[in-house]
Amino acid sequence: MPSPKIGALLVNLGTPDAPTVGPVRRYLREFLSDRRVVEANPVLWQLLLNTIILTFRPARTAKNYAKVWGEDSPLRLFTKRQAEALAPEFQDTVIVDWAMRYGNPSLKSKIEALSAQGCDRILVVPLYPQYSASTNASVADQAFRVLMKMRRQPAVRIAPDWHDDPAYIEALASSITQHLTTLDWQPEVILASFHGIPKEYGEKGDPYPQLCAKTAELLRARLGMDENRLKLTFQSRFGPKEWTQPYTDVTLVEMAKAGIKKVAVITPGFVADCIETLEEIDIGDREAFIHAGGSHFTTVPCLNDSAGGLTVLRGILERELAGWR
Repeated sequence: MPSPKIGALLVNLGTPDAPTVGPVRRYLREFLSDRRVVEANPVLWQLLLNTIILTFRPARTAKNYAKVWGEDSPLRLFTKRQAEALAPEFQDTVIVDWAMRYGNPSLKSKIEALSAQGCDRILVVPLYPQYSASTNASVADQAFRVLMKMRRQPAVRIAPDWHDDPAYIEALASSITQHLTTLDWQPEVILASFHGIPKEYGEKGDPYPQLCAKTAELLRARLGMDENRLKLTFQSRFGPKEWTQPYTDVTLVEMAKAGIKKVAVITPGFVADCIETLEEIDIGDREAFIHAGGSHFTTVPCLNDSAGGLTVLRGILERELAGWR
């Protein structure tokens, strides 16, 4: 028998294989078919998804991806860089790899690959600082679906979220401070914009809105700001139902109309820049703010593979691998 090994798998949300209609349609079908993401009646939802949404939405979404696509999808590129930067630090005891919950490289392929390399223990790290059933739990669901079909299962740990981790709060605060030094102006208000969830999910017990609020509270305390200087908002709503509020896009327009001219936006719920940060916020919401009367707008980059971001992920790996290494 070969000596057993340990695997650590960084898992982000996902991305299409290319910014074109076909790959985007395949990605959206997988993403929007997840019952953790959309909790509607499955029969009615699949009818709506396959007759209307997947007919019209992929073309519009593909155009948005094309605006921010470089050598690859930003989300896939940064997630890969994060894993590659951490791998040498753990190479003696742990194989560090990465995967996507939806799209490629799939969670299934990477769990099977780690197992084939002799890993009898695998730490799965959902890359979402604030827990939600629609993200963290979905990663766990898929990991265990993969295990259900394996003859020889590795032992698996699912890392918890880190919404109040001191290293994470410090990295966010430092990223804001450093970014503002690059400007020849200072924002009147900073928005901490998190991805939203349907309001009813929170009413059913999902702790996500409270965890986002806690992150924002700790970030304010670290920066010495109050709620008027650093505001909590939520972005990326979908469909007609009410989502967590206040909404980022609505707040930006209201602030501009109220005379606030200079704004910065940070997106603490994303560990890597993606279409939601680069296109939705930095292009779409920027245009809306300027059109409504604002004059200066900037976005603070996600932690990505920065030194601060890697410090956060390194600490999570070291903590959650305790007892295995």
